Amino acid sequence: MANNKIDRINKEIAKTREKITEYQNKLKGLEVQKTEAENLEIVQLVRAMRLTPQKLNAMLSGGGIPGMNAAHVTEAADYEEQEENADEE
Repeated sequence: MANNKIDRINKEIAKTREKITEYQNKLKGLEVQKTEAENLEIVQLVRAMRLTPQKLNAMLSGGGIPGMNAAHVTEAADYEEQEENADEE
């Protein structure tokens, strides 16, 4: 009688381990799909900007987006302060 209970528990353990393995594999696949979708989105955004490889390289190395002026530091700080005040209300 005790052996039957132990056998049932062992079978349940085996089934649970199989499910865990199945879900881990599913998770890995979903993470790969997410990365591919993110990469595709990035490529589409870059293509929509119609940047040359040189301009893209300049932007990625800290030069900002070509043709766009950077916001002044004080403007950014003022904007953040306005957001914080709005959150408090």
